[in-house]
Amino acid sequence: MTAVAERILNDALGLLPVERAELIEKLFQSFDRSVSRKIDAAWAEEVESRIDAYRRGEVKASSLYIKSLK
Repeated sequence: MTAVAERILNDALGLLPVERAELIEKLFQSFDRSVSRKIDAAWAEEVESRIDAYRRGEVKASSLYIKSLK
């Protein structure tokens, strides 16, 4: 870690927890999210496919909550 990054880290550690969380969120958002968007799109497509299969009667749903109570 460079001296500048080390100084920034030390300054950040002195912030209130909510301020550190906001900083983390902003840093995270600064990364290239194109790969994440592709993954999100693939999951959205999969979810829609599963819902369609359920509506067509190809798969059945069961409640894990109810099963865990038995």
